[in-house]
Amino acid sequence: MALNARLDHRNPLVFDTHELGRRPGAMQRLTRTIDAPVDLGIQGVIGVPEGAPVELDLRLESVMEGVLVTGTARASAKGECVRCLEPLEQVLEADFQEMFSYPDADDRGRPKAEPVDDAEDDEDTLFLEDGLFDLEPVLRDAVVLALPMQPVCQDDCLGLCSECGARLADDPDHHHDAVDIRWAALQGLAGSLEDGEKDELSGAEPGVDEKQEK
Repeated sequence: MALNARLDHRNPLVFDTHELGRRPGAMQRLTRTIDAPVDLGIQGVIGVPEGAPVELDLRLESVMEGVLVTGTARASAKGECVRCLEPLEQVLEADFQEMFSYPDADDRGRPKAEPVDDAEDDEDTLFLEDGLFDLEPVLRDAVVLALPMQPVCQDDCLGLCSECGARLADDPDHHHDAVDIRWAALQGLAGSLEDGEKDELSGAEPGVDEKQEK
């Protein structure tokens, strides 16, 4: 990731490390409750509603290369059961750890002669800007990893009837009489033959009556 640009200290997900300092081994603990940003979670499946409270517990540790951030996010996530389609709510607890590097980390943290893949490093590295770091991308990744891809209201949810869509938990005895399509076809054929025989009989009866009358 490229160097962050114009971080705003008023953003609740932007944190200031100036108090921590750059002495390796220094540590700082922070707690903050923020309003959830839009689309925090797995879009269309389950997530933290926009504006809902998210509690953050952070530990900031100064190291040679930058600031190591370890933390936990807690919130209430809402979604829909993939089996019965009923609304559901679950407690979310997402743990994360991320290094935010100083812009001059190469000069401080490792020998320049050490072979590295600069292109990959630039894509994966998050940087401090004037002592500030933005936690939002880290939080988003952590929340997605902590949430189920297929949420269910309960582990033994019975889901919906595949034939009529009824919620099976509301009627455990719900069922439909199973009909073998092969027997159904034979029954239909037998019915058509019976109808044909009746037509022949009904067609013959008037002739018989006429002969009797003669």
